[in-house]
Amino acid sequence: MSIFDGIVVGVTLVSVFCLYVRIPCFFKHSMMFRLENGIIGLAVRILLSRLKSAKKEAEPLTSPDAVKHYLTLKLAEKPYEVFCCLYLDNKHRVIEFKEMFYGTIDNASVYPREIVRRCIEVNAAALIMAHNHPSGDPSPSAADRAITAKIKAALSLIDVRVLDHLIVGDSSQEIVSFAESGIM
Repeated sequence: MSIFDGIVVGVTLVSVFCLYVRIPCFFKHSMMFRLENGIIGLAVRILLSRLKSAKKEAEPLTSPDAVKHYLTLKLAEKPYEVFCCLYLDNKHRVIEFKEMFYGTIDNASVYPREIVRRCIEVNAAALIMAHNHPSGDPSPSAADRAITAKIKAALSLIDVRVLDHLIVGDSSQEIVSFAESGIM
C-alpha cells in the first residue's frame, strides 16, 4: 500500500465517522468527488489483484462474476467507448488486462491485427474481450457481432481461443456476455 492509498483510507475513515456521528466535516463537500474516485480506484486495484492472484496461485479464472464486476468498475462510467482485452494463459490464468482501443461516444475502431500481435507478445492462449456502450444500453450491435467474428477468426489462426465478449452498459445495467447469450 502506498502513502497515497493510506491517506485515502484515512480520509475515508474520517469522513465515514463524521457522517455516522453527524458532525460537519470539511471532507464532505470539497473532497467528496476525489474521495469517491479514490475509493473506486482502490476497489479496481483490489479486483485486479484478485484476478492477477489467480496466476500467482496457479488457479484458473473460473468466476465470470469477478470479471464482470471488474469490467463494470473499469468501463461503466467512461464517456467514450473503450475496447479492452483480458489475456489468459492455457489454464485461464490472467496474464494481462489492457485497454486496447479508444473511440467516441458511439464507436471505437478496433484492429484485429493489434490484438493478434499482443496475444503473441504476452504468449496468450485465450482471450476475453470487452467494451463499453456509453449510451448505457449493453445490447450488442451488428458491428459488435461482426468484429467479434473477425477477431475470433484471426485468433483461431494462431490457436488462441476467444472465450467471451462482454459489453458493459451503465453500472445499473446487466453486462451482456456473448458466451452466455449464445452469440459466440
